[in-house]
Amino acid sequence: MDLKLEVFEGPLDLLLHLIKENKMDIFDIEIDSITKQYLDYIHKMKEQNLDISSSYLVMASELTLIKAKMLLPKPKIEKEEEEVDPREELVSRLLEYQAYKEITKTLKENESKRQKIHTKLPENINNYINNDTTIKGEGSIDLLIDAFKKFLERKNEEKPLATKVTMKEITVSSRKLEIRSILKKEKKISFFKLFPVTTKEYIVATFLAILDMARKKELTIKQDELFSDITVEVMK
Repeated sequence: MDLKLEVFEGPLDLLLHLIKENKMDIFDIEIDSITKQYLDYIHKMKEQNLDISSSYLVMASELTLIKAKMLLPKPKIEKEEEEVDPREELVSRLLEYQAYKEITKTLKENESKRQKIHTKLPENINNYINNDTTIKGEGSIDLLIDAFKKFLERKNEEKPLATKVTMKEITVSSRKLEIRSILKKEKKISFFKLFPVTTKEYIVATFLAILDMARKKELTIKQDELFSDITVEVMK
């Protein structure tokens, strides 16, 4: 692929560009092809005597390691165990970076629009609400992202809680197993109750787990009425 030396914000930005250019599924990255194109880009930077940030070289090592792991024979696992994909951590980081990038873009657009708005005295909002209006989202990404934004807003408004630092690793796979267990018992639960722990790692892993499960149609995200609670349900 003939890749122009565009300016990227970092290695994750470059990887997202390559994935988009190759029209790949971010959940099923063709690691061999992406690694080759990524290394080609670094080589071209060297040929043009451009400074290469250490973060790009670290990512090159990580991609090479993932590629090597995927070439190794897969060990036998128990039926109840879930097979760990070597690409899982990279996918989580890419999705987190993509989400923050989209939110930043949205905030900039809203800021631009806000500068064109003139305010007026508040009125009774009930005059503008149609009582027949309902929203029934079938696990849509828009509704999921909206729920996540509301959760972050709630989290920022709350006072920080005293927490204990532990070394337990939180992964997307482990959160999916826990969410499946919760839905098996509850069938239906508030989106916000799936975030009992408010550390960055726990929040990101939980959101990515819900996103992946919605994509695989294991669950659905619903809001029965405007401004009502957003719920997560088992897909029927």
